[in-house]
Amino acid sequence: MSGNELPIRKVAIVGAGYVGATSAYAMIISGLCSELVLIDLNRDKLQGEVMDLLHGASFVKPVQIMAGDYPDAAGANVVVIAAGVNQKPGETRMDLVNKNTEVFKEIVPKICRVCPEAILLVVTNPVDVLTYVTLKLSGFPASRVIGSGTILDSSRFRQVLSDFLRVAAVNIHAYIIGEHGDTEVPVWSLANVAGIPLAEYCNSLQNLCRPLDKDKLFREVKNAAYQIIKGKGATYYAVGLAVRRIMEAVLRDENSILTVSSSINDVYGVSDVCLSLPSIVNLSGVSEVLKLPVSQEEKDAFLHSAETVKGVISQLKL
Repeated sequence: MSGNELPIRKVAIVGAGYVGATSAYAMIISGLCSELVLIDLNRDKLQGEVMDLLHGASFVKPVQIMAGDYPDAAGANVVVIAAGVNQKPGETRMDLVNKNTEVFKEIVPKICRVCPEAILLVVTNPVDVLTYVTLKLSGFPASRVIGSGTILDSSRFRQVLSDFLRVAAVNIHAYIIGEHGDTEVPVWSLANVAGIPLAEYCNSLQNLCRPLDKDKLFREVKNAAYQIIKGKGATYYAVGLAVRRIMEAVLRDENSILTVSSSINDVYGVSDVCLSLPSIVNLSGVSEVLKLPVSQEEKDAFLHSAETVKGVISQLKL
């Protein structure tokens, strides 16, 4: 490769529904990839989505976009798995597990045959269970199987705190860990504004801070997806941006810390399950899972989250 040539960054997205198509849109706007392959069983919808994306080619950096099939994904650096049944109003993410596990049994082996060196990024819900399913079906190293996890929940947490504190979300550090779902855990003990612990920040600026109702604020975070689904049928804009952010950390080899879901090995005594913790993400996937110095209450809540996900996994036939 000459000094003027850029490395080929190829991405495949399996599933061109709301999340897959929006992720593709976010990817081409970002200019992160030079080749983008979309795959979907519904060929008419797939062709329509790709045509719509291609019509914006003059507005973005050069990128080859194609409506393909699994063999066309060969050589992809990252394969995003966004295929599956969508969450309906009234359903929890866990209600989807059996339907989407069967879908994954069909698609994961096909991906692995043509992309044996790729990083697999799972977005389909329930994402922690399906990340574990993908890990077992693929036989890939744990570092190369990532779930989108609680990266979006953590962003929602920061946005809720941003509104409450009247401080830009970028200046707030706050994590949601554990399951991407009803047992997710807000890490209040480490939340901070510009490095100042949240409680200390509020105490020092009482004239700006309203009384801090942690339960109310967390309910806003945890129930956000249900409210969006009730209102418009699906969540996809913020998910698409979350996928783009993970892809950016991988393709640019950033060593960024993101709350993605991955295989947990002896964290707070938890192993053999996929959950979210702040993790170092780079071109190799997840290179390190960080063990946060959380409070005992938060650790207990994380253990409960782990047991919930493990309970679901134990009922699957893998």
